[in-house]
Amino acid sequence: MKVNRYFLLAIILIFGAFLFASLIQFFSAFLGAVIIYVLSKPALEKLIKGRHWRKPVASLLLILISFFIILLPIGLLTTLLYNKVSGVVENPQPLLDAFKRFDNSIQSRFHVSLFTDQRLEKMQASATGILTAAVGQGINMFSMILMMYFLLYFMMQNINRMEAAIIFYLPFPRSKIELFGKELVSQTFSNSVGIPLICVVQGFLGYFCYIITGVPEPGFWGVVTGAASIIPIVGAAAIWFPIGVYLLATGHNWQCAFVVAYGVLVIGISDNVVRFLLARWMADVHPIITVLGVIMGLKYFGITGLIFGPLLISWFLLLLRIYYTEFQQPLTNRRTVKARQLMPSYFQPFLGKTKKKTKPGKLPGQDAVDRR
Repeated sequence: MKVNRYFLLAIILIFGAFLFASLIQFFSAFLGAVIIYVLSKPALEKLIKGRHWRKPVASLLLILISFFIILLPIGLLTTLLYNKVSGVVENPQPLLDAFKRFDNSIQSRFHVSLFTDQRLEKMQASATGILTAAVGQGINMFSMILMMYFLLYFMMQNINRMEAAIIFYLPFPRSKIELFGKELVSQTFSNSVGIPLICVVQGFLGYFCYIITGVPEPGFWGVVTGAASIIPIVGAAAIWFPIGVYLLATGHNWQCAFVVAYGVLVIGISDNVVRFLLARWMADVHPIITVLGVIMGLKYFGITGLIFGPLLISWFLLLLRIYYTEFQQPLTNRRTVKARQLMPSYFQPFLGKTKKKTKPGKLPGQDAVDRR
């Protein structure tokens, strides 16, 4: 029987690896569908069970809402940046003149040259390459979005069946699966809501800062500041710090001081404040998970990895906890009880508390030690 079991398991793993390798290009679409399904499931159940809507109508309504809430802002940001970059690529001379004026100002005040002719040519070539890559990424994202909503629609049509199948097939007690399922949902909510919320908050704070200091096009730079908040380690400082340097080089000293102080004390602290509030309302996601997840997600999934990366790390840690509580914890408890039986009483406080004390298995002379 064991030979047949292991043989069947090997076949299943081979087929699973083959299917995963064949459909790896749709993995991002699947993750996106799962995330939106988890976020919209309470509203879907309320429409179906509470208001007795038909599943297709409720599913299409929530898909439409998710498009406007999630994808429309991303599309607007992408369009805004694309228009700016394409305008620079088509007519780079005004920007090059601005860089030269900025370089002359820096050189006259600090005797340092930042933008030579060779560096400007490299920057122009890089901008062209970024624009070409953005077009290709946009086509891939469009196909991914179509597949994501295709999968999401059928997940909504079969609501609760996926969860029932997971409970049925996983070799764990139902109570533990439900317990970790709730934590999985809270982690999904925390990552999916937390990162966009930080972008919005820092974008608005940057917008107000740029209005006060008179920065040209404060709306555009506010949007870019919010988008830059997802950059690991550096964050929104990748935008407001160069703006402060530009203000200093152009002779706007108090504006430069205000932007730098505002960026450090207000925009920088807002990240921690939002994370603290989310930790009280939802799952507490450690900043290390967010930073490493964003780095990994951008590398393997592109722009969509900003959400998928931290989620994958959080889900992996949850799976480790499930494995520990199901397989390792009982073994650890048995070892602890056995250690208590063999060790003197003055060692036992380091092993934790137990409900019952076991008499057999004492070492010779242990009673005399206990009486001391």
